[in-house]
Parts: sequence; structure tokens; C-alpha cells
Amino acid sequence: MSSDDRTGTLESASRLDRKLARGISRVTGAALGPYQTAVIRIGFAATWLVFLLREFPHRRDMYGPDGPWSWDLAQQLIADNRAFTALMWSDSLIWFEIVYVLAVLSSALLMLGWRTRAMSVLFMIGVLSLQNRSVFMGDGGDNVIHLMAIYLVFTRCGQVWSLDERRERRGREARARGERSGPDRVGPALWGVLGFLLAAATLAGKVDGGFLGGWLTFFWGLWAAQGLWWLVSHRARTAEPRIFLDVLANLLHNAALFMIMAEACLIYATAGWYKIQGSRWQDGTAVYYPLHLDYFSPWPALAELLTANGTLVMLVTYGTVVVQVAFPFTLFNRRVKNVLLAAMITEHAVIAVVLGLPFFSLAMIAADAVFLPSSFLRRLGRWAARARVRLFSRGSRPTIPGPRKGDQRTPEKAEHPHVGFTA
Repeated sequence: MSSDDRTGTLESASRLDRKLARGISRVTGAALGPYQTAVIRIGFAATWLVFLLREFPHRRDMYGPDGPWSWDLAQQLIADNRAFTALMWSDSLIWFEIVYVLAVLSSALLMLGWRTRAMSVLFMIGVLSLQNRSVFMGDGGDNVIHLMAIYLVFTRCGQVWSLDERRERRGREARARGERSGPDRVGPALWGVLGFLLAAATLAGKVDGGFLGGWLTFFWGLWAAQGLWWLVSHRARTAEPRIFLDVLANLLHNAALFMIMAEACLIYATAGWYKIQGSRWQDGTAVYYPLHLDYFSPWPALAELLTANGTLVMLVTYGTVVVQVAFPFTLFNRRVKNVLLAAMITEHAVIAVVLGLPFFSLAMIAADAVFLPSSFLRRLGRWAARARVRLFSRGSRPTIPGPRKGDQRTPEKAEHPHVGFTA
């Protein structure tokens, strides 16, 4: 091998090493997609919260003791598939009401971003407890929420647009002014209460150990990891332990974010390829039939109007298949991806109205949000911040006196201080 060939080989290896080093640094050095993760947190928590509130009058018929899927049937199913649900710990009506209210409360707090590490776990427990209690309730969106609730536990979803972020920002500002902020008492207290409840459930034999400890090991691992994080953050004498835990947290976050993206792609790819195999999708008439089912026709007149044109039905049918099949392949082209993403969000919005499936559509739109551009989300956050400032300052804006006679100066325009958007 000539010296030129050896030099070229060494340069290629050096470039590859630099790219590999940059990739590793990017994955371990920061939690990627903070705005996308925040939108997913807000979207799924809000969807589940609105669903629980809407079904509050019917909660006992859907998930409680008055439902057609009795407690005995649910117990037999759980014993077979070993799924987690706290509602199987007791058949008491009071216990059911406690679990339901806690599911509502955890959804609201996760949406606001208050103690997101703890609330994401409680949110997952609420979702699994209710959905695994009555497996035949839902419209497809429940499956998406079910999976995403588990993935959210491993994400650092409170970095932006959250009460946690606002609390940390105010702490930094206070320290920059030389002020001493008081110790955080809420976090350790919440950690202690959750540990006590977990210990009580463990001693009562309510949490299934299963294979390698199962849910029992999972919950105790999360509780111990959170305690270790607090201990290192407040008691470590050097920065190395905190850096090491940050790297691990970033790796978990980025892996969970990748799984969320892969899950969304898998949903669309599977749906699209199965549609291709259907004869009604092949001849372009598939959209016509669900619009004429009573269960999926909340607006019969609107359904008749949309299906009156055969060409429109054919275009919508073929367009749905094309968008779903093509979307995973467009992730490497930002412009095409954004166009198809807008088309899918519009499609789900139409499904919510025309077919009467609002929660399925909201769940899918929340899953689609992981692919939204960061620039668009930051712009959306600024719009929301300005709207929030205008809303809360209306009626309380100070009066600015006009210029006096003979005074050439003009009053300065009142400027509102920058207020960060919180969910």
C-alpha cells in the first residue's frame, strides 16, 4: 500500500471516529427533543384527563363493580396474563373511587408538569389500572395511551413547559441575585409517602413479583433511583456522580423517545399495509361504509354530504393508504415529512368530528407530535406566552399618563416582562 493510500485510510478512519464521538456525545450529553417530549406529555395527559372527566358519570359501569366485565372475570384474566391493575387489589367501591380520583389527579398534574418524575409513574399506574380492569373498553386510542404511558416514565418530559421547569428557573434566578432559596421539602415528602405506600402494598402481597420480580422490582427500582438522584444532587461533594447519573438519564430518555417514534411509525405502517390487502381499500370504497354505520355517524347529514361524491370517496380512500404507508419512509426528508404530518393530523381531526372518535384522534395527534419541528414548537410556545400575558394582564394594565402641555417627550410604551410558557 502506497503512502497516499495509507494517508487516505487514516483520514477516513479519523473522520469516522470524530463522527462516532459526536454521535455518542449527542446521545449522552443531552435529552433530545425536549419540546416534542413536553407536547407528548401534555397531549396524552390531557387526552386521558378529558376522557376520565367525560366518563365520570359512567365510571362504575365502565371500570367499576357495575360493569358487564365483572370483578371475577377480570380477576381470572389478570391471573392468566399477569397484567398490572391496582383495581384488582380489592373489590370495594371505595377503593375503586380512590383509584379513579387518583388517576384524574395524576393526569392533571402531569399535564401541568408538577413533579413529573413521580406523576409520570402515577399516571402510568392509573392508565394500566383502569384499562387492564376492563379490557373491552376503548376505541383504539386506549392502546396508544397504554404504551405511551409506559414510555413517558423513562423520559425527562418536564424540561420545558412545566411547573418543574419554572421552579428550577426561579431558583437559578434567585441564586444569580445572591439570594438563598429554601430547601425543597415537597419532593422528599412525596418520595417518602410513595415509598410508604409501596411498602404497604408489598407487605400485603398486592404487587405481583412474577418473573425476575416483575412489577415489584420495577416500582422499587424507580423509587430507589429517584432517591439516589436526590441524594447525589444535594449531598455529593464532587460533580462526577451527578454527571454519571445525567448520562444515564439522557440515555434512557433518548431510548424512550426513539421507542415512541418507532411505535408511531409501526402503527401507521401496519395500518397502511393491512389496508392494502383489503378489497374495499383496493377498489377505493372503504371510506364509504363506516360513514353509514349508526355507531360511527354522529352527524348523518355530514356523512351523506361527504359520501355523495364518488370521486371524493376514492381520493380519500387511496390518500389514506398512501399517507400511512409512505410516512415512515419520509422521515429522512424534512419537507415531505412535514407535509404528510400535517395531512395525518388533519385526517385525525376529521375522524374526530365525522366518525365521532375524539379520544382516538387526540391520542394519535399526540403521538404524531413527536415528529413536529422544534422551531415550530418554540414559535408555538412564544405565541402561547404572549396570549397568556395578554389574558392575565387584561384589566390590570397600569394607566400611562399622557404628555403634559409643552412637554416634547412622549410616554414610553409599556412593555410586559417576558413570561415563560407553562403548560
